[in-house]
Amino acid sequence: MFLGEFNHTIDDKGRLTLPAKFRAELASGVVVTRGIDKHLSIYPLSEWQKVADKLERFPQTKEDARTLLRLMFSGANDIEPDKQGRILLPANLRSYAGLDGEVVIIGMNSHLQVWNLDQWREKLAYMEEHSSEIAERLADLGIL
Repeated sequence: MFLGEFNHTIDDKGRLTLPAKFRAELASGVVVTRGIDKHLSIYPLSEWQKVADKLERFPQTKEDARTLLRLMFSGANDIEPDKQGRILLPANLRSYAGLDGEVVIIGMNSHLQVWNLDQWREKLAYMEEHSSEIAERLADLGIL
């Protein structure tokens, strides 16, 4: 389970050090791809396979399905962390998410997200300000 928020830095070579508490679980490899909200998503290989299987079931006749498939698969890169727990983020993905220098890595239970620090602060401020309204709109899902 991936939980928490971690401040990290992308080095001059485009490498990101994964949080120490997750390195053992991610040591065999990860898939990094575009996230929907201009962030990057990092999946352990086993979780990526689950996501890929679900995406493949989308009806190819629906334009939105094709668009999401293109977004997720065209940006996907399988990467093996080095001995220091670093992964090399491809330049196109760093550009997509506006990642350079300081970033925030957040746990999303089954995967991690990597955010530009300023964009994360904006998103977090919005979530904190509107959390009760968001919870009310999602109440029918029976989560809380």
